[in-house]
Amino acid sequence: MRVTQKGQVTIPKDVRDRLKIGPGSEVDFVLSDEGAMLVKTGEGHPDFESFTDWAKSVEGMFDTGGMTTDEYMLWLRGSRDDLDRG
Repeated sequence: MRVTQKGQVTIPKDVRDRLKIGPGSEVDFVLSDEGAMLVKTGEGHPDFESFTDWAKSVEGMFDTGGMTTDEYMLWLRGSRDDLDRG
């Protein structure tokens, strides 16, 4: 994303759709040492002090079906034969 001279950015449509952000929606940025996170504010959307706090709040919500992290990444990304494994 590129910031305009007025300091504005466009939230991509897929992000707006997923977060149900439309005209008049309230959003905020949560800042941390790791960077910044856009959050939709308002009823039902808790405030987080940092990205780490948010990550802890969703920990364990994703089921990899017993795959290890490496197995899941291979499944997600596919084989990377172009990488030197030696």
